Amino acid sequence: QVQLVESGGGLVQAGGSLRLSCAASGRSFSGYIMAWFRQAPGKERELVAAITWTTTSTFYADSVKGRFTISRDNPKNTVYLQMTSLKPEDTAVYYCATGGDMRGSGYLYWGQGTQVTVSS
Repeated sequence: QVQLVESGGGLVQAGGSLRLSCAASGRSFSGYIMAWFRQAPGKERELVAAITWTTTSTFYADSVKGRFTISRDNPKNTVYLQMTSLKPEDTAVYYCATGGDMRGSGYLYWGQGTQVTVSS
């Protein structure tokens, strides 16, 4: 049974930082892209960042470029999202996912989400 478990969310002031983690288990994720999505109230879910198995390729949404960094530790089956210079508009539920592509399509496995709230 595949499980993705996110952690690290919380309440932070604008300009602050948070580091999200997502631990995956239940199968081999060799070759799989891992990604972070977010969904704010009343908005569609959007792809925030993605990283290939080899870590040689990453994707970032324009809204987070230069502020967020995605990384992964393959032996630990864990993906991270370092978020800096946070803004109130970054407030959302953040989900990690795997099994899809760098454009944000076809993701097979999802975590339960972790809330990030940025106060102004």
